[in-house]
Amino acid sequence: MAISRTVSRTPAGSFSSEASGAGERSLPPSSVQVLRQGRRTPFLSVSPRLSSHAARWREIAVEEYSVPACLIERHEHPEIFFHFVLTGSVGYEVNTRGRSKRFEAIPGTTFILPRGTVDEVNWKGPTRRLAVSIGADLLASSVEERIGCTGIELVEHWNLVDPHIGAILQAMRTDLSDGSPAGRLYGESLASALAVYLVGRYGVRPTVPRSRKVGLPGKRLRRVLDYIAENLTGDLGLKELADVVGMSPHYFSELFRRSVGRSPHQYVLSQRIERAKKSLRNSKRTVLEAGLSAGFENPSHFARVFRRLVGATPRQFRAG
Repeated sequence: MAISRTVSRTPAGSFSSEASGAGERSLPPSSVQVLRQGRRTPFLSVSPRLSSHAARWREIAVEEYSVPACLIERHEHPEIFFHFVLTGSVGYEVNTRGRSKRFEAIPGTTFILPRGTVDEVNWKGPTRRLAVSIGADLLASSVEERIGCTGIELVEHWNLVDPHIGAILQAMRTDLSDGSPAGRLYGESLASALAVYLVGRYGVRPTVPRSRKVGLPGKRLRRVLDYIAENLTGDLGLKELADVVGMSPHYFSELFRRSVGRSPHQYVLSQRIERAKKSLRNSKRTVLEAGLSAGFENPSHFARVFRRLVGATPRQFRAG
């Protein structure tokens, strides 16, 4: 049965939503929040169609929404905020800092709003978009080893098109759509790359990260490789691995790639596949057990990733 959905304007920049019919899928909770009348509330009152909530990414929340023409009433952003238009070419009006600004959005239009930005936005037509909030620690971790540096701020932009930002956000969206088969590690690696780019390109005081020509020192590399092997079935995070060797996530990622020839998430995936192969060679273990023993929580993720990297399904690999 088809699902009917009606959406109407309601006060406080929210929407009321009514759905009927069988098969309505469960929607994730919202993690992107704003301040209204001093209280934290979801950016929109409708549930996002896609969310990083279940992926548990550190210091970043990414959500996808499909919304009609709407007024998002006055609110404040407690974290750095992004708005990225996926589809829709519509006009919108922004009221902020006592001024009104009118723009035309196209796919790729991006907002970059610093912490503390207060605004109201009136969208003249329907759009599908990503809403993103970024914690201050994510930007701080992009600046070499200056632990605790939380004073990094970005320049405000309301009608920006930046293909590099778009490529990273689309990669995050694709990872979420695929169920994040590499766990937190890939999404957090993308978030780290985004933070480095933002600070360098749109920071109030831009910084240029130094290019590294050497990799991790031998002892540190062995330490992190051993840690990965011992915790391969866990949901490894980028900061978790960086902490093992006492580095910032971005600095660690760059040196790890130089040492191993792969990014951390690519290396972890390859190690999980190798462990799965070993289990599949044991006829006493089921395909499901082989996937679980390698850190794949979802059988469909295991089968999809295994086929992509090996060129055969787990069952075909075992039969061969």
